[in-house]
Amino acid sequence: MVEITKLFKQNLEAQRFIGKKYDNANRVNGTFEVKTKWDEWFKSGWFDVIRDQVRENTNDTLENGDACIALNRNKSGEPFQYWIGMFTPANTEVPKGFDYTDFPKSEVGVCRVYGKAEQVYMNEGISIMNQCNDRLKEEGMSHVHDEFNVCWAFERYPCSRFPTPDEKGNGILDCCFFMNFVK
Repeated sequence: MVEITKLFKQNLEAQRFIGKKYDNANRVNGTFEVKTKWDEWFKSGWFDVIRDQVRENTNDTLENGDACIALNRNKSGEPFQYWIGMFTPANTEVPKGFDYTDFPKSEVGVCRVYGKAEQVYMNEGISIMNQCNDRLKEEGMSHVHDEFNVCWAFERYPCSRFPTPDEKGNGILDCCFFMNFVK
């Protein structure tokens, strides 16, 4: 069973997201081969490349800085983008072969989701991101679009809470929606 255990707002400092971008060209039978892409990331050590880049180039640290991120970009009239990577301090140098996008200081609405890894993405046939978005709206925390009319959201997989299941075989991830961008 998948459960949303907590809803809260979180303030984020300006950040740089470093990762790789996937779009419609990466779809197979209408869907992204998400598991295949994540397996490729772990086998290739790409998260470690980003972590090493942060250690070598900055003394800054971010809350949840160890978290692997699935970043979603939605804009009406443009193809959906799915990114895999990590948030890093704002001016982190981007390693060769990676893409990036910068985010100003912002506020996000966070849904903490508890469940088995194979179930947390779809709960009773409905996307957990959609369920989290609905719950946040019920609490008065609606997502916003950036200055280019893009809606950004992300799934955060902290190393301390998701990949190592508890005694029931469950992990915890955060579904996050940008609610405010501070210029």
